[in-house]
Amino acid sequence: MTARPTPDTPLAAESGVSHSAPQAGGQAPRAEEGASPDALPASPPAGLPLVPALITSLRQALLALPERPARFGVALSGGADSAMLAVHAAAVARDLGVGVALFHVHHGLQAAADAWSEHVNALGRLLDLPVAQARVQVEQAGGKGVEAAARDARYAALAQLAHAQGVAHVLLAHHRNDQAETVLLRLLRGTGLAGMAAMAPVSQRDGLTYLRPWLGQDRAVILQAADAVEAACGWRPVEDPTNADPHYTRAALRELLAPVLDSRWPGWRAIVARHAGHMAEAAQILDEVAREDFARLDPSDDGASFSLKAWRELSAPRQAQVLRHWLSQNGARMPTDARLRDLLRQLRELHSLGHDRQLRVEQSGHVIRCHRGRVWVETRG
Repeated sequence: MTARPTPDTPLAAESGVSHSAPQAGGQAPRAEEGASPDALPASPPAGLPLVPALITSLRQALLALPERPARFGVALSGGADSAMLAVHAAAVARDLGVGVALFHVHHGLQAAADAWSEHVNALGRLLDLPVAQARVQVEQAGGKGVEAAARDARYAALAQLAHAQGVAHVLLAHHRNDQAETVLLRLLRGTGLAGMAAMAPVSQRDGLTYLRPWLGQDRAVILQAADAVEAACGWRPVEDPTNADPHYTRAALRELLAPVLDSRWPGWRAIVARHAGHMAEAAQILDEVAREDFARLDPSDDGASFSLKAWRELSAPRQAQVLRHWLSQNGARMPTDARLRDLLRQLRELHSLGHDRQLRVEQSGHVIRCHRGRVWVETRG
């Protein structure tokens, strides 16, 4: 069995487990508009123990939204991370006077998947929250590995569940350890600056807003909460054996590389996660610059074309950055570094008017071409 990680820093007093009981009559106090998230009391569902630091992070994430949702969802696999997110989200929702729905995706990848499904239902009953479930079939297509295919299937199922429930915001239980692993994996895969920013606290996908309120929390704190909940009511999170199977890429990093880093640099997760934050800021600045540059390229109204002559007046790094921005805005998949370099070379070598009928580059379902001094991208027919 995988050893539980120790936190990068000693658990502060505010990260400890609180065993406060609910108020008489089971009524949770309603949060005041504009109140400090640190000052709000927490009402444990079913009298379960809570970790103040986890509660605070959740409140901050929800109160930072432009508008407070009437109801939000929680992605619940049944593991320790998502289960503790459900427990703490139930408490925060009571305090804020909003509803919660739990969403479970049944992948069928494990023999115990049916048992996990019932285990999740048991937690829903304990928290007095509805559990909506969806079964998916993971298909590996287009060269995807099983991990990527399962992730895509999970997000698609979450979108279906959320839309069916009228939910527009879904909480995910990614934490600082996950963030650090993601940064390392993307570094090893040669990702760019935006990729090094790793997971964002707030992201959009399939018409939903995903919130990751615990990216700053060490997993050891979450496991401490899970132990306290088990001691209080006997409910124990499920353990996915693939999380410790080095056959899978992320598990290999977790089982083989992380222990070495732990022994030499005990605080590496916090450092790497902080690096992701710096990369996110840098990526945002570059994106703003790319938007400004693109606006100077005489773009078409739909953003599908721009002036080759104006593009050539940019510096080489800005030429590359504005191309990435342009492709992204037109729904094209980002090219590899090699393909991007080849596209840059071809555009730079075209004569000034761009009358080169031979320029036709295909990129993930899109075609890039040059005609009458303008560069176009269009969906491949």
